[in-house]
Amino acid sequence: MDIHVVDHPLVAHKLTTLRDAGTDSPTFRRLTDELVTLLTYEATRDVRVEPVRVETPVSPAQGVRLAPPKPLIVPILRAGLGMLEGMQHLLPTAEVGFLGMIRNEETLEPATYAERLPDDLTGRQAYVLDPMLATGGTLSAAIEFLVSRGCSAITAVCLLAAPEGIARVEADLADIAVPVSLVVAAVDEKLNDVGYIVPGLGDAGDRLYGVV
Repeated sequence: MDIHVVDHPLVAHKLTTLRDAGTDSPTFRRLTDELVTLLTYEATRDVRVEPVRVETPVSPAQGVRLAPPKPLIVPILRAGLGMLEGMQHLLPTAEVGFLGMIRNEETLEPATYAERLPDDLTGRQAYVLDPMLATGGTLSAAIEFLVSRGCSAITAVCLLAAPEGIARVEADLADIAVPVSLVVAAVDEKLNDVGYIVPGLGDAGDRLYGVV
């Protein structure tokens, strides 16, 4: 798995405010949107394009446009929804599918409770959105699901990752031939004994939408 930690002052600035326990939900949502847009710029460096010729007001010019099939954005519910609009700023024509996955707080293993995706994703580039790569089980399961549907390249975009989660994903996907990339704002120190990232930023879903 190719791992890219986005080292940029604006990314670090926005992430610092997200970490602050005093940041309220409206501000947290806005900054998540802005931060994901910055991460998307890096995550889409390998998005597929094709040549196209256009007429400028002065002369013909050669350029590129996104190649079919359209990229697919897959937020993992519920927290991944808070990242969707930030990615759509730069990929407005991408299609969107949804995966509902939840972590069992006792076993720390993921379970899928909903999905809204085409049965055939052959040849599609997918961008998986999940704010926290903690234990890694949810992201591994999501990527394996997309590979089983035919995706040919997958990039995961996360705000934060823990070393244990990265190691778990790499181990789980060791036999998968599809290229997988991870783009994150930071890799934190560790997981605590209940599977939360340290220092992290708390429960991203709760901070985005409130405790339910």
